[in-house]
Amino acid sequence: MSSNYSIGLFGGTFDPIHYGHLRAAYEILYALNLNEIRFIPCGNPYHRDHVHTDAELRLQMVNVAIKEQKDFLIDDREVRQKKLSYSIDTLISLREDYIDSPLCLIIGMDVFLSLHKWHRWKEILNFAHIIIAHRPGWSLPNFGTLGDLIKNKRTNNIKDLHVTTHGSIYIQSITQIEISSTEIRNSITKGLNLNFLVPESVIDIIKKFNLYTSESNE
Repeated sequence: MSSNYSIGLFGGTFDPIHYGHLRAAYEILYALNLNEIRFIPCGNPYHRDHVHTDAELRLQMVNVAIKEQKDFLIDDREVRQKKLSYSIDTLISLREDYIDSPLCLIIGMDVFLSLHKWHRWKEILNFAHIIIAHRPGWSLPNFGTLGDLIKNKRTNNIKDLHVTTHGSIYIQSITQIEISSTEIRNSITKGLNLNFLVPESVIDIIKKFNLYTSESNE
């Protein structure tokens, strides 16, 4: 059983955070009746060859991007630690802090399709539910390791995400917003306008620290 205070967990490099991230989090927050969503910027990701911006600046961009949404919170535990960031370690740490709360790890379908490559991935459902943010154009795996996982762990009942603390997979359709951090970085390098792609407060930080320009990458 749980305390029924349900927490969404939205991790990523957020390099930079953009409206695609924010809209997905907003839709999931209300569709699943979560009490809050915690944005968890990755500090030192093992799965990226190159992070383009210092962790503290990525943390700062997330902080200003979410400050107007009262149910969005920032969690800096991965940035504070200097070791490699693994999702399982973060979930263990969060479970220690929120013993009786449902934890809902939010990932995109593209990320879910590589879940079996994650460090200690089979343990994730021991600590949290998995919410798959599903956009048009992606198909669920229906065979193999991940197909079996969905077949055994999927629920279509939102209540299951609140009455238990972990262990279920739920698939939530979200609005298709074609924005990616890679495209934003490329746009900055080309000197293109970022209006309506990222919040103005994030644009201010990008300009202040000259982020993602050809000069900053040298």
